[in-house]
Amino acid sequence: MKTKILLSVMALAMLFGLSSCSKDDNPESNYDAYQKAVNNTVKSQKAHDKVILLVAFGSTWQQAYDAFDATVAAYKSAFPSYDVFLSFSSAICINRAAAGENVAPRNFYAPPFWLTAFAQDGVKYSEIVIQSLQVIPGEEYTRVINYIKDFANNSNGDLDDSYLSRVKLKLGVPLLQDAETDVKAVATALNNIYKDKAASAVVAFMGHGNPDSYDTYKANVRYTQLEEALQTYSPNYFVGTVDMPENFKTNVLARMQAAGITSGTVYCTALMSIAGDHAHNDMAGDDNENGEPNEEGEVEDTSWKCYFAANGYTCNNNTQIVKGLLELPTVRQVWMNHTTAAINGEPLDYYHSKDPE
Repeated sequence: MKTKILLSVMALAMLFGLSSCSKDDNPESNYDAYQKAVNNTVKSQKAHDKVILLVAFGSTWQQAYDAFDATVAAYKSAFPSYDVFLSFSSAICINRAAAGENVAPRNFYAPPFWLTAFAQDGVKYSEIVIQSLQVIPGEEYTRVINYIKDFANNSNGDLDDSYLSRVKLKLGVPLLQDAETDVKAVATALNNIYKDKAASAVVAFMGHGNPDSYDTYKANVRYTQLEEALQTYSPNYFVGTVDMPENFKTNVLARMQAAGITSGTVYCTALMSIAGDHAHNDMAGDDNENGEPNEEGEVEDTSWKCYFAANGYTCNNNTQIVKGLLELPTVRQVWMNHTTAAINGEPLDYYHSKDPE
């Protein structure tokens, strides 16, 4: 009987002990762990009183990582009095990169973690420049603006309001922000790169675009404007997208045929900041269902390469130029020019949206 009582007491003690352990055990949340990691990175690498945060959508391709790394290096060289960091805005890309999809695991953190780290004690940069690496001023650019507004307005209530009232916040706009100057500058840069090919063949650029419901600021028009600007150099330039209604590869083909281009070589290249999944698969991949167009007029599950080949053009692995815009120094310079303009301009009125028109 004594033995049974003793065992019961021991069991109760173990139960309460485990219960007590679980109450005291408060594992760090992923959010806190991410913030701590970014805080440590910024503190350990801070070398200047001003900082540039590059904000990209993200990717899980090594080629894209190489382009991002080269861009950070170019920024450090061009802006020697600034620290430079890179952020992903896509949670999917952040999570897949950390999990090591396609390549070795690598951590990219969302902009709010970086902005908070810039405001931490022992850092507190006097000037923060956020540079959007988006191509058009669309949905993803709007997210960048909102990150800045939340930070500046101390939306979580955990930052130093006195610091926020005096820090200079500046915003570098997307590649094709301005319908006149930016579109012309990018068209000139692209023509200088591809004019030899456009002299005797079609050069088809594949952008991303937004569905109508996400076409913030009606930014999709930039693709149409860029095609028009490129065609002042050569009628063989065309610009389509993977997501903009009435500007899919089917629409590009229709415009080519309407212009009398019914055969010949088609070079495809990405009009995206990096060459990731869209460039490698949607453009240059081997998917070849070649079925009927869907209700929006797009032939799904067929790459641009296979689609143009199926329609009688010479379009194969040798005509796929799998490069992102950040890999083209003269195009990347347009983004960098926006950064310079932001630095030389007035601090951002972060209480209001940054109207891109």
